[in-house]
Amino acid sequence: MKTVKKSSTARRAPAAAKPDPRRKPPDTLSALMQFRQIFRAAKQHFASVERAVGVTGAQLWALREMRDRPGLKVTELAEAMALHQSTVSNLLEALSRQGLVERRRSNTDQRVVHCFLSTSGKRVVRKAPEPARGVLPDALAALPASELRKLNRSLRVLLEHMRVKAPSAAFTHLESM
Repeated sequence: MKTVKKSSTARRAPAAAKPDPRRKPPDTLSALMQFRQIFRAAKQHFASVERAVGVTGAQLWALREMRDRPGLKVTELAEAMALHQSTVSNLLEALSRQGLVERRRSNTDQRVVHCFLSTSGKRVVRKAPEPARGVLPDALAALPASELRKLNRSLRVLLEHMRVKAPSAAFTHLESM
């Protein structure tokens, strides 16, 4: 059996060109710039809240939820803000120290804590700039349902492509990042 040696001049299929990491496609840069604008706008809003009423954006959102639903349980507040319960407990502790919130244990179950605004807390909410939940949650809530579903799908795909994962960040308020 005779082996056939391939000629060194034989043509090879062109190798797939590797993308030059220094060259970014315009769509990539555009998306990056839009993320920067979103986060910058959110940070500017948080700063304006703190200047105006002396509480953080997350604290204002919590105060607003308690104003709208007096007697809210800690677990319900965590759910309303999409935050971890321990994060909300720390938030409530800070608000309580400032005299803006009253926490009361349930008469029937001492493990359950209900949250109420103090008179000072009500005053802070009245004076605070809108939107109380922040500009990003407000904008997301204003999107048509079909656009929000598309955005969620796209963000899930983006998260799948990221090399570094931070699942616990999903329950962290944006101003804490």
